[in-house]
Amino acid sequence: MQAEQPRFTGSVEHALDEKGRLIVPARFRERLGAGFVITIARPDPCLALYPSVTWAGICKRLEEAPVKNEAFRRFVRYMFANTEEVACDAQGRLVIPATLRAYAGIEREVISIGSLTRVEIWAKERYADHAMPEGEAADFMASLGLY
Repeated sequence: MQAEQPRFTGSVEHALDEKGRLIVPARFRERLGAGFVITIARPDPCLALYPSVTWAGICKRLEEAPVKNEAFRRFVRYMFANTEEVACDAQGRLVIPATLRAYAGIEREVISIGSLTRVEIWAKERYADHAMPEGEAADFMASLGLY
């Protein structure tokens, strides 16, 4: 029986400190747990924080993949080379590795977004280019039968 996956909502604008550390908002930290994963969020140019239970589900799906050809192996190498197991320090800070900051274009200003089963970390200026316009959001909700 798989443990219940935490859900994430809301957004917070904040900044990295001079050492590349991000204060993970308390409401996200509590759901992420003591140890979690930071990784790239392909195809989007942002990072994702996954609780251990959610990441374990992703790994299980990869382990059970019916095809493990060269493309699969390249993908696994790429994904896991850009993934770190992390934890916040006593002040709730997370060191974001330089390679992951470069991938996401994060220099200082960021926005942390609750995105269902993960937290996305965006460079503030990039997020504006990828956010869904209000009218488009309403149309998409209707297409899903959500209202």
